[in-house]
Amino acid sequence: MGSRKKIKAEAAKEARKLVYVAKLNNCPTSPRKMRLVADLVRGMDVQKASAVLQFSKKEASIKMEKLLRSAIANYEVKTGNSWEDANLFIKEIKVDGGRMLKRIQPAPQGRAHRIRKRSNHVTLIVDAKTEDK
Repeated sequence: MGSRKKIKAEAAKEARKLVYVAKLNNCPTSPRKMRLVADLVRGMDVQKASAVLQFSKKEASIKMEKLLRSAIANYEVKTGNSWEDANLFIKEIKVDGGRMLKRIQPAPQGRAHRIRKRSNHVTLIVDAKTEDK
C-alpha cells in the first residue's frame, strides 16, 4: 500500500471511531413502509424517538426501535458514557431497497402473475448534541 493511501485509510479509520452506527440488512418489509416510519423519527432526540416508535401501530416501528437501541448501545460501548447524559439525537437514517424474492401466483386461464417480496436495508446514525452543532 502506498503512503498516501495508507494515510487516507488511517484517517478514515479514525473518523469511523466518532460515528455511532447501527445497520439492519435484509429486513423483510418493503422499503416504502419502512421509510414512513423513518420519516417519523428523523432528527428527533433518542428518548422522544423511542417513545414514538414504541407507541406506533406499524410493524416496521418494532424493528426500527430495536435498531435504535442497538445504535445507543454502540454509542455506550465506543465512548464508555451513559446515553442519558449525552443528549443523543438521530443524525441520519437511510432506507435502501434490499434483495427481492420473486414468486409466482397462479392466475386464471393458465396464466401466472409475478409477486415481488421486497426487503430493505436500514442505516441509523446517532450523534451527541453539542453547542457548535
